[in-house]
Amino acid sequence: MPTVKLTAQKFKEEIFDYTTEKEWNFKGEKPAIIDFYADWCGPCKMVAPILEELSDENPEIVIYKVDTEVEQELAAIFQIRSIPSILFIPKEKQPMMQAGALPKHVLQDVIDKELLTSVS
Repeated sequence: MPTVKLTAQKFKEEIFDYTTEKEWNFKGEKPAIIDFYADWCGPCKMVAPILEELSDENPEIVIYKVDTEVEQELAAIFQIRSIPSILFIPKEKQPMMQAGALPKHVLQDVIDKELLTSVS
């Protein structure tokens, strides 16, 4: 499954509506990863193909991409200060943010330990 471009509107519909809810309430059917990136960002370009591979190798999660230049509202909501920043969203637990370009094995480790452990 390829990575999915995410807009603020789609985020509110599929992930969490921050305009109506105060407490985190994940709407998704599957655990998710959100990659906050920009087209001009070198490390983001290095992470992009890794996330595509992980998306193909882990069909039980959804990987979204948020262009911080276009979706400035989402970048502000999550207080994105550096990119890439990656938000890991388990089904049952609170989301976890990690800044920086992580290698594939580290990303897969987080997927295995944090995202897939709660999948039934």
